[in-house]
Amino acid sequence: MKGAMIFVFGVLSYAVSLAVFIYAMGFIVGFLTPTMLDAPRQTSLPDALLIDFLLLLAFSVQHSGMARAAFKRWWTKIVPQAAERSFYILFSSAATALIFVFWQPLGGVIWQAPEGWPRMAVIALYGFGWALLFYATFLIDHFDLFGLRQVWFALQGRTDAKPRFRTPVLYRLVRHPIYVGWLIIFWAAPTMTAAHLFFAFGTTIYILVAIQLEERDLIAQFGDDYASYRKRVPMLIPSLGGREPSEPQQSRHV
Repeated sequence: MKGAMIFVFGVLSYAVSLAVFIYAMGFIVGFLTPTMLDAPRQTSLPDALLIDFLLLLAFSVQHSGMARAAFKRWWTKIVPQAAERSFYILFSSAATALIFVFWQPLGGVIWQAPEGWPRMAVIALYGFGWALLFYATFLIDHFDLFGLRQVWFALQGRTDAKPRFRTPVLYRLVRHPIYVGWLIIFWAAPTMTAAHLFFAFGTTIYILVAIQLEERDLIAQFGDDYASYRKRVPMLIPSLGGREPSEPQQSRHV
């Protein structure tokens, strides 16, 4: 019964995360969503900036804090080990939903792609960012990343295997293709408003900080394998020197 309950919880958490991702696709560029990044400002500029900053800060603290090994050790004394990732996904979805609900547009256009093929090209780049993001999650095990693998093992009464280090496809070009996808999504704006720029700048800072914390955990987990990989492969921008040759599981990106 416990395994079944964990499995149902994991599936529901995954369903919530998919709904959040679908909403985000429209929210970021203002397409078919009730709320959006870009709209006329409705409150004072200082108040709007403060609210948006606090929303991004709350997301960053939750998203990165719950991913740290020390927090996981404490958290799994309270929740089942198999449900830890599903709880993380659920809380991350909640933090993102707060942005959807309470985000304050700032007004003002920074740049706007001309109508026709330039605007279509930016929109296509935005779509490419989402495709890259999802493709990269499947390269490192999409179902593990979103907690489904763990709850499936719990349903079967099995213990999840310890992850091994590997570098499939895109991970031979850059160490963090998921983050590359996010950066493209945040910056490929056919209309860049002040609020969108604030959002893109804030999330970029978060990503750069999160990478440092994540790589510290990866080195602790995989030791010399990851340390050597870190020296050979660029972080976010592919080098012109070719692919990383060896096949020594990239850990979960958070």
